[in-house]
Amino acid sequence: MNQSLGEQDLRSGFVGIIGRPNVGKSTLLNRILGQKISITSNKPQTTRNRILGIYNRPQAQILFLDTPGVHQARGPLHRYMVEQALATRGASDLIFYLVDATAGAVCDEDLVARVLQGGRPAFLVINKIDLVPKPVLLEIMAAHREHTFAEIIPVSAETGENLERLLEVTIGYLPKGPRYYPEDQVTDLPERFICAEFIREKIMRLTRDEIPYGCAVVVESFTEKPEKNLIHIEATIQVEREAHKRILIGTRGSMIRRIGEDARGAIEAMLGTRVYLELFVRVRRNWTRDEYQVRDLGYE
Repeated sequence: MNQSLGEQDLRSGFVGIIGRPNVGKSTLLNRILGQKISITSNKPQTTRNRILGIYNRPQAQILFLDTPGVHQARGPLHRYMVEQALATRGASDLIFYLVDATAGAVCDEDLVARVLQGGRPAFLVINKIDLVPKPVLLEIMAAHREHTFAEIIPVSAETGENLERLLEVTIGYLPKGPRYYPEDQVTDLPERFICAEFIREKIMRLTRDEIPYGCAVVVESFTEKPEKNLIHIEATIQVEREAHKRILIGTRGSMIRRIGEDARGAIEAMLGTRVYLELFVRVRRNWTRDEYQVRDLGYE
């Protein structure tokens, strides 16, 4: 069967989004897709897995890979996160190296060298330009001038400023290829995974600093009840200490109720149906430092 002219001209490929924690990688992906698939918070190391986001245009399909922030790894969980981020280099046709404009004119020489290693074309994407004056952008560009970035593009993931240009230039760098996923698909992640992530996001946003990094969420059951326009979800929040469990539950269950209410709203918006969400809290002592338990919770 002959391909149409449009199909022959289609460009498609993988774009890895790499950077330090809190530079706005997940916010950028969500803004481009026009919907939320990758969780966000103001705490570092929010993203733990590599997240695929599928962006379609008539002439292109861009497969974005959102990654955990590259940081100093401490223990099996953090090593897994950094490995996930850096492995994206080899899986990508193009790399977005994302930096935070509010951090100033500093070039992270070590990470830049690792991003550019292997010869993949890379864009320096300067994010949060809505928060700084234009002279700061010139200083950031100057700080990176010694490195061979294919393009330097300032954007705001929060407001959407200059994202259209970023996408148009990106398409020009992608190879000709097929549409790997249907045009109405935005990710390859199962709904259970996204539900677990939405619950973890609410924990990140509602609890104190020491809690989020020692918790994982496992969806134990996901039961659809179409006759009631309802999905019944049971999920377990795994924490490292009894003290963390008490904080997550809160006085008379106040915190766990609030986490559940906020998470249920986000999940209902994604699934387009009513959700009955039950949350349980379980202690797995020091699981983030135990390689077997890290793998058992799906980080492998």
